[in-house]
Amino acid sequence: MEENENKYLFALVGKNISYSFSRGYFTEKFSKLGLRKHEYVNFDIQKIEEFTKKIKEHKNDIKGMNVTIPYKLEIFDFLDKIDKKASKIGAVNTVRITKKGKLIGYNTDVYGFKKSLTPLLKKHHEKALILGTGGASKAVAYVLDKLNIEYKFVSRTPKGKDTITYADVSEKVMMSHLLLINCTPLGTHPNIENCPSIPYEFVSEKHMLYDLIYNPSETTFLQKGKEKGATIKNGLEMLEQQAEKAWKIWNK
Repeated sequence: MEENENKYLFALVGKNISYSFSRGYFTEKFSKLGLRKHEYVNFDIQKIEEFTKKIKEHKNDIKGMNVTIPYKLEIFDFLDKIDKKASKIGAVNTVRITKKGKLIGYNTDVYGFKKSLTPLLKKHHEKALILGTGGASKAVAYVLDKLNIEYKFVSRTPKGKDTITYADVSEKVMMSHLLLINCTPLGTHPNIENCPSIPYEFVSEKHMLYDLIYNPSETTFLQKGKEKGATIKNGLEMLEQQAEKAWKIWNK
């Protein structure tokens, strides 16, 4: 592979992503593996239409991409093919580029989330609240379906029968939904004091609070759970696992 004169470029597609986990993770990975011609960069674009230009600029080198907020759904229109699972989930976070230049979309968030969540689940985690309705929440819902865990989405602007507002999250709802998953960006660095608006006074030792955010490692959402003796987990392992899955897909 190293004999090839081409460089091997990989990228994260997103908006305002200077903080990106992926770039640091893969840069370190390439260094450890001695892959000197591999490089990972950010395609920090303000609107999805700029994606085509980026691909054209790097068409000889680009081999794969990760996709993050807010383009996990919008990217669909720019792909040649979408994996069945990603299509069912309704979100793509990994793109493989074939030797013929075809762009194929996958979702590795599902793999990462399931791998990091499952060891912590107890029998009483039968119902969940998914906070937020963005691209990542779709992968979370897909996994919960597979694990036979009932769930409701919580949104500021609810749509559909499975979605309630934050005002609807009562003591009764909190006591019957013992798995709380934050899929919103609330609490991400630098605005670390923010957190989803739910009644934390009803969190108990039986609850598990899972935050897809990894920076800071302990968000306000998780701190509030910890104070009540709940099990807490951040999104770092999920990111690491989904990144490794993406690496396998790119090297098919």
